[in-house]
Amino acid sequence: MVRIPAREGWSRPPAGRSGRPPRQRAGEVDARILEAARRVFLERGLAGASIDEIAALARAGKPSIYARFADKEALFGAVVLNNCATAIEQFESSAPSGPTIDERLTDAGTKILHWILSSHTIDLMRVSISEAHRFPDLANNVQRMARQRGEEAVGRLLSDAAQSDPLSTVPAFAPERLATTARFFVDLVVFPLITRALFGESLESLRTEIEPHVARTVAFFVAGCQHGGAV
Repeated sequence: MVRIPAREGWSRPPAGRSGRPPRQRAGEVDARILEAARRVFLERGLAGASIDEIAALARAGKPSIYARFADKEALFGAVVLNNCATAIEQFESSAPSGPTIDERLTDAGTKILHWILSSHTIDLMRVSISEAHRFPDLANNVQRMARQRGEEAVGRLLSDAAQSDPLSTVPAFAPERLATTARFFVDLVVFPLITRALFGESLESLRTEIEPHVARTVAFFVAGCQHGGAV
């Protein structure tokens, strides 16, 4: 979990409560706060959410929240990054399958899009976008950090998918170029359907397009890598 410095001036816990809670208990409190915050942000947006409501839903005191997050905006950023971390853990626990690199990359891209279009990821992205005029720095930082985490995970997936395949020897899959190749993969395979979802298209309808869209764009991506297009 992302740790943010506590707000200056917040009072210390009452006498008699010294020391930190056990790690397991602290982790449970972290999880409750992030889940409660996610639910409140999705329902009320960033501007309409309150720390009081989040604290009540999480069954945690406001001092517990401010000991972990500097303010409401920092808490929202942590919710988004926690959502990304959950997705990355899910992706990395299931290696891409298939006898060819085209099939392994198609499998990876399909899993990524099914998760994004079947979770609260789109809703959280919409909240961030809707508040960008009020909190431009927050929106930019959240987008940048989420994209960076996602591209790093995709880079690892690409590296795994290219193992034992002739394509692994082309320049696009060299370690020093893998980050750029991952960025191309995300832009070509993942972002088009996400962009349409953000503009209000039905998630149910978009999910029916995932398999053919990924198959087409992965074929184009692999052909580009073979001819130096991702260098």
